[in-house]
Amino acid sequence: MPIYALGDRTPDIDPTAFVHPDAVVIGDVRIGAESSVWPSAVLRGDYGTVIVGERTSIQDGAIVHAVGEYPTVIGSDCVIGHLAHLEGCVIHDRALVGSGSVVLHEAIVHTGATVGAGAVVRNRMVVPANALAVGVPASIKLDVSGEEAILDNAQSYVLNARRYREQLRQL
Repeated sequence: MPIYALGDRTPDIDPTAFVHPDAVVIGDVRIGAESSVWPSAVLRGDYGTVIVGERTSIQDGAIVHAVGEYPTVIGSDCVIGHLAHLEGCVIHDRALVGSGSVVLHEAIVHTGATVGAGAVVRNRMVVPANALAVGVPASIKLDVSGEEAILDNAQSYVLNARRYREQLRQL
């Protein structure tokens, strides 16, 4: 699998994490226990630090990047959807970032919040706990998201990563 150091920036991947062979991890990227990084996802810590907590899923084609002054921090039990783009933001524990969405510099997505598919969370925007951010640019709908469904989704990816670790083979 393509895992690269860049100068003195070296990935730190927990041994229980699953990084698909077609994902790319570069530089100062830290991936926690039982997290998963799926095909074509790119986690690039060349200018800044990328931190992924425990039991978090970074799905197919997602781009996670950081710049020096804005690390990208993703908490535990999160789901980062297919083709999402995160850069210089903070995603708190038990949050979901939907497919094709974008979360930009200094934005914060709080616990239990959901960024809807295709939404754009602008620089410095805050998505409150249990809120839903939808649209371009994103607007906030309060108290319509919740942690339970996000935790169920995150747990399904923990189980799927175990299956992949045991059964994936190239033909």
